Amino acid sequence: MKLAVTLLLTSALAIAETPISFTATTDNVAGAPDSIKIDVFRWSTDAERDQLLAAWNLTAPAATSAGRGGGGGRGGGGRGGGRASAAVDPAPDPAAVDSDAAPAPAAGRGGRGGRGGRGGAAAAPAVALTPERSLAIALGKAPIVGHLWSSEVAGYSVRYAARLAEADGAERIILITDRRLGAWNDLWKSVGTEAATNYEFSVVEMHLNSKGEGEGKASLTGKVTVDGAEKTLALESFSALPVILKNVRRGK
Repeated sequence: MKLAVTLLLTSALAIAETPISFTATTDNVAGAPDSIKIDVFRWSTDAERDQLLAAWNLTAPAATSAGRGGGGGRGGGGRGGGRASAAVDPAPDPAAVDSDAAPAPAAGRGGRGGRGGRGGAAAAPAVALTPERSLAIALGKAPIVGHLWSSEVAGYSVRYAARLAEADGAERIILITDRRLGAWNDLWKSVGTEAATNYEFSVVEMHLNSKGEGEGKASLTGKVTVDGAEKTLALESFSALPVILKNVRRGK
């Protein structure tokens, strides 16, 4: 009996840790059509979700640093990282020098001005902590739970992945990357008339039917909000946003 229970638990754990893949094609962006693959190593835990919600709601403990360091930085993972990429993000970060994290010049004695006199360096202005910036900092410290791949050299690290099942077998998949899609190119630039957002990250929301087919949209032109019913971050007015990922299919 004890052996049977152990085998059942081991089997359940193996299923829970099995990576899930999605494929899609970009639409309504400058680089379309581009083939997209998304690998989800695991779904984020409730505790990880709550940490990001607290960051967005500005109820989390004050960040000790405005930098985006933490669990792996902002860089996308290298292809072939496999499941080990969930712990390590090996790809180089093109934005390794983050202006937000640059040290402020020391005040010093200020030359002829003496202590803190006219020759002293001015103190760096305080940066207001907005929900967007607070979430960006929290994402930099969150574990990597997946990757999003495009034709770009480096992929995007997924720091939050949630699956919301519907009664009819349909599902919503919500992913948050720690870098904005197209941060260093125009491949993800909207070709519509919608105004671009200035988020440092990207929220991708995909709606799939019971067959695992559907479409996805992103925060490139859409606002991020809190879905109170599901207790998760999501896209505001999903139906009104342009389709960014078409022909989305869940891998078998």
